[in-house]
Amino acid sequence: MFQDFFMASGVPARLKQWVRTLWNFPGAWGRLLSRIRAELFHEQLVPILHPSPWRLRWLGIFTLVGHPLFGWIWGHWLPQPYENPGLRAAMGTLGLLLISESITNDPSSKLSARIFTFVFWTQLPLFFSWMYFCNNGNTAWLPSFCAMVLIYYHVTDWRVATVGIVSGLLGARALFVWLGPVVPPMSEQQFAINAVVIAFCWASALLLGLSSANLRRDHLQHTLTTIGIMAHELRTPLATMSLVGDAVRNESQPLKEAGGEQRLEQLVVRLHTLVRNMNQQIDTQIANARLMRLPIHKETVMAAELLRNVVKDYPYRSLRERESVVLVLRKDFSFESSYRLFSQVVNNLLKNAFHSLAASSAASKPGNLRIEVGVLNGSGRIIITDQGCGIAPELQARIFEPFFSTDRGTGHGLGLAFCRQVVQSARGSIRVKSELGRGAIFIIDLPVLR
Repeated sequence: MFQDFFMASGVPARLKQWVRTLWNFPGAWGRLLSRIRAELFHEQLVPILHPSPWRLRWLGIFTLVGHPLFGWIWGHWLPQPYENPGLRAAMGTLGLLLISESITNDPSSKLSARIFTFVFWTQLPLFFSWMYFCNNGNTAWLPSFCAMVLIYYHVTDWRVATVGIVSGLLGARALFVWLGPVVPPMSEQQFAINAVVIAFCWASALLLGLSSANLRRDHLQHTLTTIGIMAHELRTPLATMSLVGDAVRNESQPLKEAGGEQRLEQLVVRLHTLVRNMNQQIDTQIANARLMRLPIHKETVMAAELLRNVVKDYPYRSLRERESVVLVLRKDFSFESSYRLFSQVVNNLLKNAFHSLAASSAASKPGNLRIEVGVLNGSGRIIITDQGCGIAPELQARIFEPFFSTDRGTGHGLGLAFCRQVVQSARGSIRVKSELGRGAIFIIDLPVLR
C-alpha cells in the first residue's frame, strides 16, 4: 500500500526507480535485518572495553579528581546557573569503587562489570543529563553533554551505552520535574539547535561504537587465524619425527644383542607418544582458531563410536590416567555435526577433567572420570563426570566465555568456548554442574537423528 501511494505521488522518476530497486531486494533486506539482529543479540556483550587493572585505576582517579575540579570551575571560576557541591562530591566518591582491589584485581569478573556499569551510568548519563536540564542546556552544558556521550561509548559496549543514555535521560528528566530548580523554558530555536547537535553527536558516537566493536572482532579473528596457521606449520617437523620413529623401529628388527631391540622399541613408543601429544595440542589450537567462524556440518556422527575412539586415542600421561577413565554405553544415538570437531570437544573436556583430577588431593583411581552415553526424553545425552577439585559457583556461569579461564597459569580460555560453539552448531546445548571439592559434571544434550 505504501509503495503504491509513493509511486502514484509526484516524486521524481529517478527517486521512484531507486525506491523500487530497494523494495525489490528482499534478500538484501533479509541479510541486513539478520546482521542487525546478530549485532544486537548474538555478539558477546563487553561491559568494560579493554579491561586492565591500570585502565580501571586511571578511570577511577579521573572520576575522583575530575568531578571536584569541574565543580569548582563551574561553581566559582566560570559560575553556571546551577551547581551542587554535595552532588559533585558524591559523583567523585564513585571513583573509589574503580580503584578498589576487588575491582582492579580481576577486571573481567562479573562483579567488576556490574560495579563499572553502575558507576559510569550514574556519573555519566544520569548526572550529566540532570546537570544539563538544571542549567537549561546552556553553552557550557550542551558540549559537556555531548562529550559525555562520546566518553560513554568509548568505555563500554555500544549497546550498554545506548540503553544507559536513554534510561539516564529519562531518569534525570523525571528527577528534574520532581526535584529540579525552576528554570525558564528553552526557546524553540535553542531547543532545535540543542536537539540537532545532540543527535549528531549521539549518531557519531553510535557509529564509532559499532565500528570499534567490528574492529575488535576482526582483530580477534585475525589473531586466531594466525594461531591456526602456526599450528598447521608445526605439522611438518612432527611428520618428520614420526617418520624417524618408524625408521628406528625398522632398524631395530635385525638387532640380536640381548635387550637392544626392546630398548629401541621403548624409544620409538616414547617418540610416537610425543608426536601424538604435540598433534593433540595443535588440533586444540586449530579448533580454537576457528572459534569465531565455525562452518555448518551435515555429517552423521555415532556417539558411541566417537567416544570409544577419543578415549582410545587420547594422549594419556600415564597408565594410571588411562585407567581412571570409564566409558558407560547406555544407549547409542546419532547426531548431525562434524566428527573431527566434536572429537575435539570431548578431548577438551577430558583434558580439563584430568587437570581437575591432578589438582585434587585424592589419588587417581578407576571411575574418577566417567563418560556416559544415552538417550533421555528423545534427546541424545553425553555426560562427562570427574571427581576433581570442582568449579566455584560464581565461575560456572562464565566458563564458556571466550578468554575466561580458571587456570591462570596455562589456560587460554578458549577451550570451553569452542566446545559450546560446536555443540550449538549441532543444535545442542552444554551445561555444567559442580561443587568445590566434589568434581564437575558436563552435560551435552543433542537432537537425535531419526
